[in-house]
Amino acid sequence: MTDAVVLVSGGAAVTPYTDPEHAAASGLAAGNTMTALRAHLLDRGIRVFTAPARIGPGEVREDAGWQGFADVPVVLPAEVTVNAVGRVDDAGVALAGFLRRLAADEGVSRVDLVGHSMGGLFSRAAIRELGGDGPRIDRLVTLGTPWDGSVLGDLLDDEITDDDAHGDPATLQIFAEARPYAGANSQGAADEVSRRFLRRWNDAQTGVLDDIPVTAIGAGYFAAAAEPVQLWPHDGLVSMTSGRADEVPAAVLPRVERHSFPDHVHSIFFAEAFGLPWERALTWDPAVFAVIDDALGL
Repeated sequence: MTDAVVLVSGGAAVTPYTDPEHAAASGLAAGNTMTALRAHLLDRGIRVFTAPARIGPGEVREDAGWQGFADVPVVLPAEVTVNAVGRVDDAGVALAGFLRRLAADEGVSRVDLVGHSMGGLFSRAAIRELGGDGPRIDRLVTLGTPWDGSVLGDLLDDEITDDDAHGDPATLQIFAEARPYAGANSQGAADEVSRRFLRRWNDAQTGVLDDIPVTAIGAGYFAAAAEPVQLWPHDGLVSMTSGRADEVPAAVLPRVERHSFPDHVHSIFFAEAFGLPWERALTWDPAVFAVIDDALGL
């Protein structure tokens, strides 16, 4: 039986370390990605931790940005803190170190991982990095993870263009804001979420998930067109096809259940930006949490 659930936030997310008793004392307790899901799991009596993450290397003490947090009671070292704008495999090393720390300090020997966005990639990289040296990973659930490319990565890699937006104002706005944001913040992450990169990376992951059941959840609120499926429909950052891992080979992903939320966006950032309630975000909706519960056998 699994000892704990570990929540892993995604690219450019700032998340404090939390355990069942400790979280940020002001602002959103577990950051603007994982607070609602953490609260839900705690209400179910689940032992849940969040992996610390930040923009750039270092420790997580606060997030002074939108819907941030402060007064973090437990601050972990930089070497077990994910650089959420860095390279995927480097994030996997940090996350694996964090999981080994949980095993040593908290007696956690078996873990379920729930990753949002790039957090699903970080989780996969950590599983490979652990290689059996650390807690056993029983299950992996991914929410809006770019298994096979992303809006940002494919746009920067010229695999999709403004023409593919078919004049949709929301998608063109996302395109326009994505390029400068990546230029200002990425330390490798933006280059590693394109379909071109991830198809090579996925091939290198063959065998890693052979014994781990995976649940892949995708969303597709933005649905102004049907083609190309590499883009449409999408959640603001990841296509439904990529989030569900529809085109990931069985050799890479042999045990998978796929779920769709066609009325949802990637995160509360997109919900806020497009005038939707936060519950329409994959990270904030009790209906999504019910799917996660089922995936974790709760």
